[in-house]
Amino acid sequence: MNDTLIISQIVVSCLLIIAILLQEGDSALGAVFGSDGGFYGTKRGLQKKIFISTIFLGSAFIVLTLLNLILS
Repeated sequence: MNDTLIISQIVVSCLLIIAILLQEGDSALGAVFGSDGGFYGTKRGLQKKIFISTIFLGSAFIVLTLLNLILS
């Protein structure tokens, strides 16, 4: 059981890294704080799917980590 948790954690973390790297990055420092749309801008199409998958993968990683701590 513990081995499957560790392997699934590794797979989810690799997918999370890929999803983060695929997101569109703004070069301006002001975009970090919300200017020019930034975080609060409307996401459409593939950008929205990548954003939602990043949230899902981050949540899955946290759940797997907590399960690994509880069951160890």
